[in-house]
Amino acid sequence: MRLLSRIALAVFLAVLAVIAVALVRTLTYRPPGEVSTADVRVVPAAPFDVAQAAQHLSQAVQIQTVSHQDLADDQPDEWRKLHDFLSATYPAAHAAMTREIVGKNTLVYTWKGSNPALAPIVLMAHQDVVPVTAGTEGDWKHPPFSGAIADGAVWGRGSIDDKGSLITLFEGAEALARTGFKPRRTVIIVSGEDEETHGTGARAAAALLKSRGIKAQFVLDEGLVELTDNPVTGGKLSLIGTAEKGYATLKVTARAEGGHSSAPPRDGGGVVELSKAVAAIADHGFPMDFRGPGAAMLQSVAPRAPFVVRMAVANPWLFKPMLIRQIGATASGAALLHTTIAPTMLRGSPKENVLPQDAAAWINYRIAPGDTSASVMARAKAAVRGLPVALAWVDAPSEPSPVSSTASGGWKVISAVASQVTGAAVAPSLVTAGTDSRYLQGVASDVYRFQPMAFGLADVEMIHGTNEHLTLANLQQCVQFYARLIATAAG
Repeated sequence: MRLLSRIALAVFLAVLAVIAVALVRTLTYRPPGEVSTADVRVVPAAPFDVAQAAQHLSQAVQIQTVSHQDLADDQPDEWRKLHDFLSATYPAAHAAMTREIVGKNTLVYTWKGSNPALAPIVLMAHQDVVPVTAGTEGDWKHPPFSGAIADGAVWGRGSIDDKGSLITLFEGAEALARTGFKPRRTVIIVSGEDEETHGTGARAAAALLKSRGIKAQFVLDEGLVELTDNPVTGGKLSLIGTAEKGYATLKVTARAEGGHSSAPPRDGGGVVELSKAVAAIADHGFPMDFRGPGAAMLQSVAPRAPFVVRMAVANPWLFKPMLIRQIGATASGAALLHTTIAPTMLRGSPKENVLPQDAAAWINYRIAPGDTSASVMARAKAAVRGLPVALAWVDAPSEPSPVSSTASGGWKVISAVASQVTGAAVAPSLVTAGTDSRYLQGVASDVYRFQPMAFGLADVEMIHGTNEHLTLANLQQCVQFYARLIATAAG
């Protein structure tokens, strides 16, 4: 009995020690890499007319710069209309900046600073928009290219993505230029022509800047937003992307003899082998992990979160599996924690009673920082080992971006301006989609992704969807953000 008592006492003391360590870590927890922005003096906003800005966004939405996968479907004159519109609408900004066109229609503006020793800043917003799905036009509250100003918003395709950013960026630049603002630090604006499809414009702009030896303090593009109902605290939270996932599409091909469906082979033929391969790849997914920019948001807001959340984040040595289960319970949460695998397209026989000579599937990967296209391919090959299929990339993969600093001068300026303009706390996070900014990684070490627009979680579905619209409140917030960011970072 004495031995059992000693064991029980030892267990009790061990449990007490674990509890004590967890409590101390919780009560003293500080987010990793947290820096103060108290030394950043955010410049007040320059005056501007919100109603006029809404009219300008409305006009821009009516210009149908729609990017299609097949370039033959594009309308090049629409891009030229947009260029002429920008020149005519923002005369003070255009007088202050020089404009270059690279690629086919990509715009590069340079607002020269007075101090060449200061690294420039690069601000990005693309010109093109995605198509409206045929047959859904009648589902829109206002026609998708009407640019209607109604119900306190500007409606139409691109009103958010990304003409909302493009127009409000120019509204901010115009407001500053009208006041006679002269930047000390050079400001470069890059507006890609085909972000939604091929990204050739941003690559051309990056090549131009690299050829000039430009090393920017930071690059800022679209990506994440201000959430009004973030799932951790339920309140407002401005999320700034410090990295974005890579992109790759794998083609899986199963060769077969073909023939008539009345005499199928015993193994079922190419379609059966293909289905086995796709299922095997999907079943051998990448494990989720609580690390990197995917975990950074929760780590950053933990001090303001409920005590249980703070304790779990402060003690991943104890609660990591629980954190992964909770975050990974939703598709969007799981996407933050690992490389995702999504079979998207299939091709088999052209006729229902014909066995195909080959069957193919396409699998889209969004590659998390820490993984590479090489590790993705290795994992896929291991999954289909022994199956008669061939694997190949459809196009050269885009690797995940490096993770940008949350202690740099650029981060401090962007987060300070975002906090003042939105009134929300700021946190880093991971962009699970792709942006043009990935091509400018060599132009700056720190690349950030943030649109100063406030959305609830449910609102995000309208981007690329039906009834896309930007509220006048968001429009005003965006103009303020860009004007104050330029004045603060470059003034």
